[in-house]
Amino acid sequence: MSDHRQFRERGAAEIAAQGRDDDLAALTRAWFLASYRHNYSYHFDWLGRPLIQYPQDMVAMQELIWQVRPDLIVETGIAHGGSLILSASMLALLDYADAVERGETLDPRNPRRKVLGIDIDIRPHNRAAIEAHPMAGRIEMIEGSSVAPETVERVRAAAARLAQGGTVLVCLDSNHTHAHVLAELEAYAPLVTPGSYCVVFDTVVEDLPAGYFTDRPWDRGDNPKTAVHAFLEANEDFEIDRAIERKLQITTAPDGYLRRR
Repeated sequence: MSDHRQFRERGAAEIAAQGRDDDLAALTRAWFLASYRHNYSYHFDWLGRPLIQYPQDMVAMQELIWQVRPDLIVETGIAHGGSLILSASMLALLDYADAVERGETLDPRNPRRKVLGIDIDIRPHNRAAIEAHPMAGRIEMIEGSSVAPETVERVRAAAARLAQGGTVLVCLDSNHTHAHVLAELEAYAPLVTPGSYCVVFDTVVEDLPAGYFTDRPWDRGDNPKTAVHAFLEANEDFEIDRAIERKLQITTAPDGYLRRR
């Protein structure tokens, strides 16, 4: 057995063990709740743009993108654009790796892989910053409610044009109510290609104390995780990849990394 394979197998066993560690889980929950009070996820950037995520999920997305090698990433929820920039930069690395493998010259003016972002309100200063970013050539944006029929149709048409029959990965991170996320899953999960993922963020709301969000319409019992479970009851072609959250421990997306069979 090669050293690399031994390293991977040992790591898989360690990840499984830490997933069974109740003391670690309790510490993780306590730390997460304490950090949440300080808006911990609001304090990180990716290539100069704010990315409202926990670093552990940023690392997980980088691993998934490299593993899945999507031709298109569809994201709901743009905010300051950091997530779009992260996705675009990873796709740029994939295009570069492909060019090296094929012995080709990469043309940065003609990127192959793309990111499609959707938001109900793309604020002008955020749009301007995203469009001025070096990764802008890989990003397209659609403004509108992600669950409005006309927006869904625009996204589906754009996805067909951008993916060109290739691999698609989807990330959902907009309005976090059960009804909204379930509607997004029903609209955009079908875009995900077999072996790829639909990642639903902020499923952790279900694990926080009831009434925690005094200024938001979501709460325990009405959030992305309840929507994920309802979706999975009717969609057997998706499954939760629990190995990811066992590895991360700290994540805003427990039960939210959905792999399409």
